Amino acid sequence: MSRQFSVDLTNCDREPIHIPGSIQPHGCLIACDGIADTVLRHSQNTADMLGVDTEINGKPLGDILGSEATHAVRNALNRTNDPSRPALLFNTVLQSGRSFDIAVHRFEGNCILEFERQLSDPTQPLELARELIGRISSINNIDNVVKHVARLLQALLGYDRVMIYSFMHDGSGQVISEAKREHLESFLGQYFPASDIPQQARKLYLQNTIRVISDADFMPVAVNPVFDASDKPIDLSFAHLRSVSPIHCEYLRNMGVAASMSISIIVDDELWGLIACHHYSPRVLTMAQRIAAEMFGDFFSLHLSALKQTKMLEAATDARQSLDRFLRLAVRAQDIDAVIRDSIDDFARLIPCDGAGIWLNGSWTFQGYTPSEKHVLTLVNFAKKVSEAAVWETNQISNDIPEAVDYAADVSGILIVPLSQRPRDYLFFFRREMVRTLNWAGNPQKTYESGPMGDRLTPRSSFDIWKQTVHRQSLPWTDEELEIAEATRTALAEVVLHHNELLVDERAKADVRQRMLNQELNHRVKNILAVINSVIAQPSDVGQTIDQYVTALRGRVQALATAHDQIIRGDGGGALMQLVRTELTPFQSLESTFDVSGPDILLDARSFSVMALVLHELLTNAVKYGSLSTSGGTLRIHWKTDGAGNCVIEWRESGGPEARAPQRRGFGTVLVERSIPYDLGGESNVDYSSEGVSARLLIPARFVTMGEEADTIGLKHLADPADIETPDGDISAARVLIVEDQMLIAMDIEQILRDAGVSDFVTSATVSDAIEKIDRFIPTVAVLDVNLGTETSEEVAQELKRRSVPFAFTTGYGETAAVVKQFPEAPVLQKPYDARSIVRTINTITA
Repeated sequence: MSRQFSVDLTNCDREPIHIPGSIQPHGCLIACDGIADTVLRHSQNTADMLGVDTEINGKPLGDILGSEATHAVRNALNRTNDPSRPALLFNTVLQSGRSFDIAVHRFEGNCILEFERQLSDPTQPLELARELIGRISSINNIDNVVKHVARLLQALLGYDRVMIYSFMHDGSGQVISEAKREHLESFLGQYFPASDIPQQARKLYLQNTIRVISDADFMPVAVNPVFDASDKPIDLSFAHLRSVSPIHCEYLRNMGVAASMSISIIVDDELWGLIACHHYSPRVLTMAQRIAAEMFGDFFSLHLSALKQTKMLEAATDARQSLDRFLRLAVRAQDIDAVIRDSIDDFARLIPCDGAGIWLNGSWTFQGYTPSEKHVLTLVNFAKKVSEAAVWETNQISNDIPEAVDYAADVSGILIVPLSQRPRDYLFFFRREMVRTLNWAGNPQKTYESGPMGDRLTPRSSFDIWKQTVHRQSLPWTDEELEIAEATRTALAEVVLHHNELLVDERAKADVRQRMLNQELNHRVKNILAVINSVIAQPSDVGQTIDQYVTALRGRVQALATAHDQIIRGDGGGALMQLVRTELTPFQSLESTFDVSGPDILLDARSFSVMALVLHELLTNAVKYGSLSTSGGTLRIHWKTDGAGNCVIEWRESGGPEARAPQRRGFGTVLVERSIPYDLGGESNVDYSSEGVSARLLIPARFVTMGEEADTIGLKHLADPADIETPDGDISAARVLIVEDQMLIAMDIEQILRDAGVSDFVTSATVSDAIEKIDRFIPTVAVLDVNLGTETSEEVAQELKRRSVPFAFTTGYGETAAVVKQFPEAPVLQKPYDARSIVRTINTITA
């Protein structure tokens, strides 16, 4: 750390924990120059651990590790440019004959190598992590998934205690889930003060999502030299072995904890909470266990984010239905003021509250707990100052209105919803004071005592529970509640300002648009979960190492996340140029030339997601084998429209190694070759000439510009096939027609059928192709996706019904679809679905 900075309890919130100048002793560290040529720094235990009997600093890296291991390290560095995701080398043998797991990353001009002893087979933790991911992916309730994650992660890693705690609005945290050894006391429901995690630590939790302390009593191993020639310490922000603050180690020891691990839970780019693992004796995790935990944590964050969006959608839908009932009353009313006042009970049910009031044209109407009438005018005058035609809230109104202390027991939280653009009329929601006793795990003020070693944290011994009572505060208003309040403001302002016959027509149109928006959002969330499930379920390539599998899987999921984010921001699609730039960003630091050009072309949501995966696979191959794998290579990407309005993308690599066609067709190769033709009906041609890989991709014109708005559709709900009281049965003799326009989902269904013993099936992505195959294939059963891009499977269903061939629908929509209503005998499978649902449904309808 800095020569001038020393740590004590008065300044631990400013401790530079990213530059400790030392590491933990369960591994060793070497720092080289930017090209991994010369060793500049090393931890003092390096020679003993690696078996080196010579001076280390200033030596070529090859002299320390051996030529073969050094070559592997440099290749690994070329695979990663994100320091938070270091490249991994498992079971690497050095010239000394010793074997290590190695993590390598670049940061601030240094190549940092971390060595840990290879203790076990790395495949087992990864396989277990994949199994756990599969288990939580089917849980669609936030409380349930949080409860299960603690138990599953304890089974994966074997810690004595695994807790999940979420951060509150003020930065404090509450333990919301716990799995522990039976003899340990429970921390479930306890609160931790915000000061337990300083701001600089929270920043690192966002940058580096996993943190392991193997022994809270460890002796730090110094990095030699701590300061370089410019008096600058090495930044270890992304190093797993980074030493730990002595204050934090004392904090752990005061709780009796000897080893710990934390996994960040990140939702919407913010630290939502932490998975905290405690062990009461020293515990060293292997690199494979740590990476498995990191993967599990990444998926948990993604899944939690999707569930949170779904919950917000459901709350918004319920509120919209209540508002629609009010609006249907309002448009027929002669006295709109009376209708609003009479509806106060309905408004009070929109948002959880203890009381509500309406100030309308100088008249006060209320129900439940509210300020007394003598205080109402002061409250209204205050609302005129702060609302400004937007909702306003607080959970401590006495901080803003001094006289609110008089009624704090009845009203401490206030949400103000203006009813017009002018500061005049308001709807108020009120919440009572929540006099609550928080079970803090230790004193939130952190008292201290003096001892032989100076000021130390007061031992929390057995975590004696301190009590802190919070007065004049209510429960805070959530983001979901504020969104409902804003929707209420919009609806009521419409009624107050536009109460005429035009409102009937406009509201009907808005209602259709809202339902379509809700359907589309629900459809996208379910489809993205189905696609991610399909990617994870694909078998790994023969000969593929664990770190290669991890890197490929993470890259594909990230490509989908990037595309999904751009689609949301771009109102259903995105610019091709923006997509290309986003995909190229991680590779800008390579010593290669990028030539990107093309007109301003917008892709719709469907083609945008497909192109995100295809570009990611092409770039990954270029970095591993093509023009981006060596310095001086060139990648040219150019696109244009042809005479028919199709978008033609030309990909050309040069200046790299001689290109060779792949010896086997892996999952990445299938993605590049099949995605565009299968999903979009376009073209995808790849040429492996000696000069370099070139590709020509054609996206049909109908995806290049925004399509027409789809008809309103939905679906009926079929009981979960797992609940159908019929046996599983044998479907191996079935001849199955699959109609599905998403390639990855179609591949998933194909694999499910193979696993069930079905060998006779065909797949179609369009109506015309399915009708043609029915004549030749003659199926005994069919599985039909309701929506096939710009068309539906209605015509296929009619033809199958005419031939008396049973079929089932699949869909990601959540309401009854017009297509499905025409065929009430056909069951409906919700996306994403599992193997059991498919097999049982086919068995049921063919019995």
